[in-house]
This record gives sequence, C-alpha cells and structure tokens, in this order.
Amino acid sequence: MEEVLRKLARGEISVEEAIRTLKLFAIEKIGEFARIDVGRELRRGIPEIILAEGKSLEELSEIVFRSIETAGRVIVSRLDGEIMDKLAKKARRRGLNVEEYRKARMLVVRKTLGRRETGGRVGVITAGTADIPVAEEASIIAEEMGCKVYKVYDVGVAGLHRVFDAVKTMVEADVDVIIVAAGREGALPSIVASLVDIPVIGVPTSQGYGFGGSGVAALQSMLQSCPLGLTVVNIDAGVAAGTVAALIANRAAYRAGVK
Repeated sequence: MEEVLRKLARGEISVEEAIRTLKLFAIEKIGEFARIDVGRELRRGIPEIILAEGKSLEELSEIVFRSIETAGRVIVSRLDGEIMDKLAKKARRRGLNVEEYRKARMLVVRKTLGRRETGGRVGVITAGTADIPVAEEASIIAEEMGCKVYKVYDVGVAGLHRVFDAVKTMVEADVDVIIVAAGREGALPSIVASLVDIPVIGVPTSQGYGFGGSGVAALQSMLQSCPLGLTVVNIDAGVAAGTVAALIANRAAYRAGVK
C-alpha cells in the first residue's frame, strides 16, 4: 500500500491505477476456522456479509468483532432468534451500533451510524406476503450498499390487476433494476419482465407444496421464462439478489455522474 501511495505521489501512476491496485489486497485469518476478506467492500463495493448458519455463537462473535475492526460494518444473515438476541447484546456491550431485522433474520453491526448513499435505485416486488422475508433480505443488502429501495408487496398473479400499479410505481421511481420474489409457480417475474425495459432479477422462494414444492417449481418456471431481460438467482437467495441489484444500480448511478 505504501509503495502504491508513493508512486501516486510521484505521479508515476494515475488515481485510477492506484485504486485498482489497492482493491487487490486483504485476507485476514481468524484462528483456524475463518478467513475474512476485509478488502471486499473496497475491491467490489460489497460489504462483509457473514452467514450465521452452521456457526456457533462463539465462532460468529469472533468473526464479527474481528471484521468490525477493519471493515467498520458487518451484516450477519440467516440468524435464528436466540442467536440474534445474544449477538446483538454482545455487540452493544462493546459500544457498537446494532440494527435488528427480525423478518429478514439479519443484524447490521457498525462502529458508527449512517450509510453512504450512491444514487442507485432498486425496486422490490413480492408475489405474496409469505415472500416478504426473502424480499426484505434483498432490500437490506441493497440499502447497505447505498441504494434507495422502493417496495411493493403482495401483488401476485392471483389478482393480476395489482401487478400494473406495482410496475407503474417502479417506472415512476425510475429504478435501475427490479427484484421480484415469488413462490408456488413463480410466474410474477416473467410478467414484470414482459412489461418493462428494466433488468429484472427473479427470486424463487420456498413457498409452495406438493409436486414442485419448496421453490423447485418456481425456480424451473423462472429459468424457462419467455420474456428476455429476466435473470434468476437460487431459491430464497435474497442476499444474492440484493447484491447483484445494488451492483447494477450503483454502476448506473456512477455512469450517470451521481455522487
């Protein structure tokens, strides 16, 4: 890092070259059970997101608090209620700011309040009320990556007339990308994609039962979608959808000169 800064000061490299070089560093080992990519946000614009599933409270706590030292902010996903309560209490005892999102099963832990706004705009639509937890997961990620998020929930194809108002809301907000979460037969993302010139990210959710249940039919339906402009993430992958949407929106804002 010092060498890069000295070259920049001497005029041997441009600011853009220095930024590209600095984005290539930073892996930190924690004990024998985790390697934290502390340079992810600098390199990719994606904050440190820690999956809670499969980790003990002790492992999770050490990863979170070590990451905070360098990253300044950590998002923890897929938390059960008991672990969320205990981790949030530990973080507050350390004087850290904690935001709890029960429906999305997420914690955001940071040293200071506030987040940087990029100018990116992301729309989030759900087919049903049961799809909201996955949509909220995506929304939180997009917001933490600096985007303004516009939400319209429960507009599934069981009442098709509701879809048009939701699409109108997204077009009027001039969003850069739309996330559509749907379970059962997963038809809503295809319908939305057929109506707009905006990239659509379909998120199949595990709502549904019987043959093709647990999100399988929704995933297959979205992958077989006829309208172009629709891409699909995995079942219940709200984090993935929110990340991709924010990258698209932030790139659009950057190209438009929004600071």
